[in-house]
Amino acid sequence: MNVCPPNRSPGCPVEGALDVIGGKWKGVVMFHLLHGTKRFNELRRMMPGVTQRMLTRQLRELEADGLVHREVYAEVPPRVEYSLTAKGETLRDIILALKAWGETHVPYYALSKLGVPETETA
Repeated sequence: MNVCPPNRSPGCPVEGALDVIGGKWKGVVMFHLLHGTKRFNELRRMMPGVTQRMLTRQLRELEADGLVHREVYAEVPPRVEYSLTAKGETLRDIILALKAWGETHVPYYALSKLGVPETETA
């Protein structure tokens, strides 16, 4: 699916990709699903800062975009599991690269928000 018009800017594909995986929680959800199928409450425990409503919303959007599969089991109580689709798996290297970048640069970013120059932390 090409969402970019014929006279698009060179950054249009990046904008489209960020629209699909952007947001505070989508990348985190996908990171946790890289390690296998998870139930809703497992994901909630792994992300204590996310509300139930927000996690539900992010999972629905990821499912609608074809990145996450939702499996509902006909059991009492109901059991629902989430996993990455083949399309979601294509983002594995990107998500792991974002994790590596964050491990390297986020501490500096957080300190710079506090007014500490990066040269003082090197």
